[in-house]
Amino acid sequence: MDYFVILLLAGLSALFVAGGLITSRLLAPSNPGPVKNSPYECGELPIGHAWVQYNVGYYLFGLLFLAFDVEAAFLYPWAVAFRDVGLAGFIEVVIFLFVLIVGLIYAWRKGVLEWV
Repeated sequence: MDYFVILLLAGLSALFVAGGLITSRLLAPSNPGPVKNSPYECGELPIGHAWVQYNVGYYLFGLLFLAFDVEAAFLYPWAVAFRDVGLAGFIEVVIFLFVLIVGLIYAWRKGVLEWV
């Protein structure tokens, strides 16, 4: 019964969003053309293709950032509850940090952190 209100509000929210999308689809005029289908370039005519290939280094660097960002998100609650978790919690965090440091060393040796 405690979660009934939350589920009800989530369902009503989904219906509200779906209703808006359906109403927009039914009432909006549809006249596609080459000008409307072209990508918007701040009022300028588009030059070249919209598909641009990025260097894989950006992808790998982004994955590293994501891993260490999640690490920071996990360490904040642990730091707040440091006195309550005891020795077992401390050992778990040390193992967690050890795995991350091993991953960082691996990425460093593979050259992910070098921008050449």
